[in-house]
Amino acid sequence: MNETAKKDLTIKEGSAAWRAVPVVGVLLFLLGAGLAIVLGPQLWITVLRWVGLLAIATAGLRGRSLTYWIFFSMLLGGEIGLDRPQIAEHLRVLSDIFLRLIKVIVAPLILGVLVTGIAGHGNLRSVGRIGLKSLIFFEVVTTLALFIGVGAIDISRAGEGLTLPVTPEVALAQNAAPMRWDDFLLHIFPENIAKSIAENQILQVAVFALLFGIALALLPETKREPMLKFCESLSATMFSFTNLVMYFAPIGVGAAVAYTVGHMGIGVLLPLGKLLLTGYVALIAFVLVVLLPIAILARIPLARFLRAVAEPATIAFATSTSEAALPRAMEDMEAFGVPRRIVAFVIPAGYSFNMAGSSVYLAVASIFVAQAAGMHMSWGQQLSMVFALMLTSKGVAGVPRATLVVLMATASMFHLPTEPIFVILGIDALMDMARTAVNVIGNCLACTVIARSEGELPSDA
Repeated sequence: MNETAKKDLTIKEGSAAWRAVPVVGVLLFLLGAGLAIVLGPQLWITVLRWVGLLAIATAGLRGRSLTYWIFFSMLLGGEIGLDRPQIAEHLRVLSDIFLRLIKVIVAPLILGVLVTGIAGHGNLRSVGRIGLKSLIFFEVVTTLALFIGVGAIDISRAGEGLTLPVTPEVALAQNAAPMRWDDFLLHIFPENIAKSIAENQILQVAVFALLFGIALALLPETKREPMLKFCESLSATMFSFTNLVMYFAPIGVGAAVAYTVGHMGIGVLLPLGKLLLTGYVALIAFVLVVLLPIAILARIPLARFLRAVAEPATIAFATSTSEAALPRAMEDMEAFGVPRRIVAFVIPAGYSFNMAGSSVYLAVASIFVAQAAGMHMSWGQQLSMVFALMLTSKGVAGVPRATLVVLMATASMFHLPTEPIFVILGIDALMDMARTAVNVIGNCLACTVIARSEGELPSDA
């Protein structure tokens, strides 16, 4: 073996060893957390956890992602809350700052994205048969996804193991009178869009954006284009704003977890494992119960389809970003046999209207928050939440943690507390990987189904 080969082998071995450092750190921290629950607080157990945190932080110095640091801050916040609850109590202001920054994004982001998604394809009447079929497919699939998510969390009851401290926000959620159906129906429609945005009434903003987008699509192109460009610029600006705010996410999430653990102890982290399992089971159930039967009924060759979506789904899983997989997904669907004009319409539209994996997650997370707040939601109230999510989830973009925006909006609409949302952020990265992959698979399947219904999918596809 020559010197160059030996040097390359040494570098690879060093890189592999370095990649193992955060894994060892997490295992040490979890071991220390488990021993603390079983044996109670002891100095050597605390040292064990801090050694694990030091290992994770050291490995993170080599250019780790924002997701990595959010995960680390969750563990660090839990440790601070456990060791120094008096200090942790004063850190809540940092989580409140993060919450305010997220809330200010919600209304303009959903307004811009919805209007752009509806009006961006031109005159609705010219979209024709393909557009109508696509929208029906998207609505049916995402609604089924929401119902599967609600059913999964109702069965697991993961949020009931999380007891929140009685803050004014939690007390408001627990004591809020249930909204009657006629009140809810009236509450959907805005009387003043500026007032709706100021009061963060996101459902009203979504309805306004829906009607505004339809009206804009019906205008001639010369009059539609300036407003459409404004909405596209607004959406892009708010996504850029979101990216800036997310740099503060590790501090906000860590402070929120520290405050929560300082009040309730390390047991608050235990329901997260149950929630993560619930989310993955719900996503798998959605693929097997909804997507697979649709593919069979549409006579889609499963083996070839799976090979075609394997790479875009893997990219989406690894990056937690649907947009990263968009070019490859469109290329692979054309190679699969779907005409370019169908691919060019269905997949981009699906990134606004067919985020099925995100819909499953939103349903699971929303009911989890209600359970953690001690709120008993009747089936009628859960159906109301599903309807609201069916609208607001159309503003979910294919970027990491965009569902946080919609989850905050849902909490605002249904008077839910925000404390559990910060706890959920600790596992959001792990949930994001799976739900993003399901989003990509669902959009690729929509392409093939629409092409088959149009008789434009080759018989040997």
